[in-house]
Amino acid sequence: MTRKTTLLAATIVCGLPSLLAPVTASWAQVPSKNEDPPGERSGASKDALPHPGSWYGAPSPSAPQAGGVNAANIPDGPPAPPSEATPAVDQESSHPAHDDWAAYGRDSNATRYSPLDQITPENVGQLRQAFVYHTGSKPGPGQANKWAAETTPIKVGDGLYMCSAMNDMMRIDPATGKEVWHFKAGVKYESIPYTAACKGVTYYTSSTVPEGQPCHNRILEGTLDMRLIEVDAETGRKCEGFGYHGEVNLMKGMGESVPGFVSITAPVPVVNGAVVTNQEVLDGQRRWAPSGVIRGYDAETGRFLWAWDVNRPNDHGEPKEGEHYSRGTPNSWATMTGDNALGLVYVPTGNSAADYYSAMRSPEENAVSSSIVAIDVKTGSPRWVFQTVHKDVWDYDMGSQVTMIDMPTADGTVPALIVPSKRGQTFVLDRRTGKPVLPVEERPAPTATDVPNDPRSPTQPWSVGMPRLGFPDLKESDMWGMTPIDQLYCRILFRKSKYEGEFTAPEINRPWIEYPGYNGGSDWGSMAYDARTGILIANWNNTPMRDQLVDRTRADELGLLPIDSPHFNPKAGGAEGNGAMADTPYGIVVTPFWNKFTNMMCNKPPYGMITAIDMHTRKVLWQHPLGSARANGPWGLPTYLPLTIGTPNNGGPVITAGGLVFVGATTDNLIHAFDLKTGKEVWNAVLPGGGQATPMTYEYKGRQYVAIMAGGHHFMMTPVSDELVVYALPDTH
Repeated sequence: MTRKTTLLAATIVCGLPSLLAPVTASWAQVPSKNEDPPGERSGASKDALPHPGSWYGAPSPSAPQAGGVNAANIPDGPPAPPSEATPAVDQESSHPAHDDWAAYGRDSNATRYSPLDQITPENVGQLRQAFVYHTGSKPGPGQANKWAAETTPIKVGDGLYMCSAMNDMMRIDPATGKEVWHFKAGVKYESIPYTAACKGVTYYTSSTVPEGQPCHNRILEGTLDMRLIEVDAETGRKCEGFGYHGEVNLMKGMGESVPGFVSITAPVPVVNGAVVTNQEVLDGQRRWAPSGVIRGYDAETGRFLWAWDVNRPNDHGEPKEGEHYSRGTPNSWATMTGDNALGLVYVPTGNSAADYYSAMRSPEENAVSSSIVAIDVKTGSPRWVFQTVHKDVWDYDMGSQVTMIDMPTADGTVPALIVPSKRGQTFVLDRRTGKPVLPVEERPAPTATDVPNDPRSPTQPWSVGMPRLGFPDLKESDMWGMTPIDQLYCRILFRKSKYEGEFTAPEINRPWIEYPGYNGGSDWGSMAYDARTGILIANWNNTPMRDQLVDRTRADELGLLPIDSPHFNPKAGGAEGNGAMADTPYGIVVTPFWNKFTNMMCNKPPYGMITAIDMHTRKVLWQHPLGSARANGPWGLPTYLPLTIGTPNNGGPVITAGGLVFVGATTDNLIHAFDLKTGKEVWNAVLPGGGQATPMTYEYKGRQYVAIMAGGHHFMMTPVSDELVVYALPDTH
């Protein structure tokens, strides 16, 4: 951008600092210039739509997978019955060394808390770049940008381990960034789903291979093309005794699919010797999408252990020949948490396929969607379910990893789970039973809808024992813009929309406002918890959407076709934004609730916040907007102004014993440090790409480091890079 253009942008906005919203950067989840919602009475044809019936049938069990779905051509072998895992030894993540970050959330409890205290609010301003490591993963010539690495490295001993956006794994020196080994996974561009992302790898110590032998210590990952891979932590070579030459084909039993429809982006937990896998199933495609099945595999051998298939609840083996796991069931794409003591894995679920229409879901699906499901890792059977949204048609899926804490109560300490949600509701549950530790109320919810045969739930759960991470319901007087004309435009949009609060039911004949929106509240970055002080840190979003169901004729006119159609056009709609919802009577049109002429949101800022909560009193200690206007502004023009206006954010926080909170996440391309006690921002640094990842910290040879993957994010329209950036205080030796 020229200096003259920069000055023009600054002139436009400098007199209106509260207007500097980071809107353009926040709405890349709409993958193209989507159609607006059709508007009043234009979402459906004049004829009444029929009740869904058998004419929307699932594909045949024998329908073939497309070429390339079994990426490594791994032989399937016969269907396997349920079995139990090889007994495991204690893992590094159960009790990480003082200077390590041994798991995605640092420890098995997923606290994102480090006991390191060398860097403090008093000296954090002296942080300097220690090294930069390049993963080598960026869009190539002619490839659309679908990159969003989202990676948090792990550090165990003298190894820093991580994955690239395309699932290469690597070990680097913690002090210099020098590459020790680099495992090339060979994932192809065609296998990228909505996003090329790998949030992290898992460190596992074998109970059968002696120390000093290959694959005593291992690095595991699930891949975008649905493989489970184990490599030796020392050499990066595949563990030949695991699966088929180090790999397991996770498309076995999934039935008809194409590359990119199903993928793994989250690190896989190992719980009592069982590697537990979940998978992202691309949103918005069809009712009979591939299954959301959860499976267990032996961490030593890769042997199949069990499956939890929602519509086959009593069959924990692999499907028989000519059958497949039940299709369209709620998928789980978020990072799971394992509880070795209770033998459970806590699975955050989404809704059944076809997010915005629920009439075709089974009772079994409705019972477990948008929930935390605790699965017994010996049997694959759920022990309990806690549901956060009933009959979800708002895409309020559970994106956050849950955190295990010891919760003090009047009746003694309770082993508890902190459960964040996109709604901004934070639930606290007894992890033994799933019962709320803090009060949860069922409150009335609106049910009026013009969608035939798809009634809404009359009540929805509200966590009344925790502060809500959100703002009051929208009002017409809240509509906002750079000028009175812009505000008027947004008020007109508001009046033309159906809005009855958080659970406004979907409509065919007019748009409805979805707020806080499917990128609202807490998402995959989750929260951080300091057990010493009882302080919980959360960064969160405030981003409404404006949606409308359209009948199949209108969906066809808009070019809304599923990914497995030979005529699929990703520019018409993808995992977010417009969706085909094939096999149902409707497609969906989803747009930001914004002024499309300026690309500014219709609700007033802030759009991103950070909050500290005292878990002893459940009171907010401090709260303020997160993210500056420096890389954001109207018409997509960066303002370069360091005004904290609150930007959308993706990626989580970490807490250190030094009294600091580190977080990237924002669309200003900064990493931030806050004083844990006061919330004051005490340091930031400009990153080479967007910091849409959760940072981590470790110590090596007496020096503390802070690392963040600055890979950028196509979802957030931040600059893409392949750089892991690592900071430290000046070396005084």
